[in-house]
Amino acid sequence: MGKQATPRALADNEAKAVARNLRVSPQKLNLVAQLIRGKKVDKALADLTFSEKRIAREVKKTLESAIANAENNHSLDVDDLIVAEAFVGKALVMKRFTPRARGRVGRIAKPFSNLTIVVRQVEEAA
Repeated sequence: MGKQATPRALADNEAKAVARNLRVSPQKLNLVAQLIRGKKVDKALADLTFSEKRIAREVKKTLESAIANAENNHSLDVDDLIVAEAFVGKALVMKRFTPRARGRVGRIAKPFSNLTIVVRQVEEAA
């Protein structure tokens, strides 16, 4: 008499990984996420490896985690994986203040972001 298991949110040929509270603004993180959307995972990993952006290292770790989830948890073939979705969401924003002229303060927002990467197995049409 337990609770019914929640059905899987993704299709059988998909796997995902989520990175939470990355210390970068969502706008900047989305630039790196755009770089890998729709690409094969080996090409996406190569692009992230040689990207100049600081956050590309964290995005690469998340993509590698999604690939490992696909391989180990869902028995998908790594060679046929593409990055189906890579989307960015807002997390918390730390507010900090810095002194300005004439006794005023300047507000500094230090935003955090969440990143979700979904990989999908696609059979090659030969």
